[in-house]
Amino acid sequence: VSVHGFAEAIRAYRVIFPDSESQLIKLAQNLVIKHFEITEQRVKRRISSTNFLGALRAIWDDVLLMDGVLSEAALSNFSLEVAHATVKKYVASTFTYLLQDISDALLKVKVSPKEAAEEHPLQVALEASKKTVLQGSMDVLLDFRQLLDDELGLLVKLRAFIIDWVQEGFQDFFRSLDGCFLLLSGRKNSSSQDQGFSEGALGEKVLAGLVLVLAQLSEIAASFSSGGARGHENGHVFVSGEICQLFQLGGEKLLHHYINIRTRRVSTLLRKRFTTPNWVKHKEPREVHMFVDLFLQELKAVDSEVKQILPEGLLRKHQRSDSNGSTNSSRSNALLDDKMSRSNTQKARSQLLETHLAKLFKQKIEIFTKVEYTQESVETTIVKLCLKSLQEYVRLQTFNRSGFQQIQLDIHFLRTLLKENIEAEEAIDFLLDEVIVAASERCLDPIPLEPPILDKLVQ
Repeated sequence: VSVHGFAEAIRAYRVIFPDSESQLIKLAQNLVIKHFEITEQRVKRRISSTNFLGALRAIWDDVLLMDGVLSEAALSNFSLEVAHATVKKYVASTFTYLLQDISDALLKVKVSPKEAAEEHPLQVALEASKKTVLQGSMDVLLDFRQLLDDELGLLVKLRAFIIDWVQEGFQDFFRSLDGCFLLLSGRKNSSSQDQGFSEGALGEKVLAGLVLVLAQLSEIAASFSSGGARGHENGHVFVSGEICQLFQLGGEKLLHHYINIRTRRVSTLLRKRFTTPNWVKHKEPREVHMFVDLFLQELKAVDSEVKQILPEGLLRKHQRSDSNGSTNSSRSNALLDDKMSRSNTQKARSQLLETHLAKLFKQKIEIFTKVEYTQESVETTIVKLCLKSLQEYVRLQTFNRSGFQQIQLDIHFLRTLLKENIEAEEAIDFLLDEVIVAASERCLDPIPLEPPILDKLVQ
């Protein structure tokens, strides 16, 4: 429709048909509504802020033109009411598309086989995701800034509303982003309320590396604000402190989720190891069992992932409250071996338990501490949980002497390697000793191998 022609027609009709005013007002209002409906359709298909401004400017020019020939219609005020819904939808859709961009960037971690062949695929994924979150948020702010700075009469009247919509939109966006991270990690089921996610994208098994990327992104997102809430006090709807707390909690959940995924893999490995053989009829050990190699492979994968994503931490050893406690694992082993190598089986078990109880009271070791966003903290926590899982599986079996000696040999091999690569040496020592004690408690004849024989088998 040529609005100029329409305006001239209105002028002529009013002269020829004086009673046509109400019908002309209805026609003019319908034309304005049509303009905004077309603009809303473009918003759904994703429109740039420049094009959106151009559409609003064209509509406003038409409104002013019709106002000049039909002032009774008060089209300026009428168009303001209609524009209110359109601009609000534009702000909401902008955040929806930003969330979609972030989700798409993260899903590439799962579906691209070429990335798996890269030297540091998780590091590449993290940097790409950070850029999408940070640069995407900045671009959105700049787009909204254009709306606020424009002197178009329509936008000037809506300026206060736009500020509220943007602040409320960012608040909802960050909440949705947290939900997006949990959904992609597999911790949250998809629902009709989840927006901005590719359908069917979450059907495949979640990669542990992706969860670690999401945890680190949450830690970064938590730093978007200093934790203040001055905007809320001034009547604004964006509360930075709430968002900061949301992502701190979300990041902790995801970090623990990553640890659980990795620990479950090892737990599955241990279950197969301990439920397969007949431990009561176990043959004399000849070498370290293959499950130890598989366990170390899992730890190597963890090491590779955390080094790509998490920063290094300050190496710190867990301190015992009693300075008289031994920190030398060979001394501890020698003591265990000495107590266990008596001919009388019952006496050996009794001595072993006494030694273990004495250690519990004299050497107070902090086994499980809060997980931090560092390589060492995550790796150490996974190892500790795996060793506790190993201890529980041992407690479910009954061993003959050879079966017990096989466990002793495997632990002897693990002890050296774990202590070389994992912090919290004393806690690791303690947990490894716990496995030996658990095996001796479940053994019919707990006579250990001598240290020279253990060393020879390990070599």
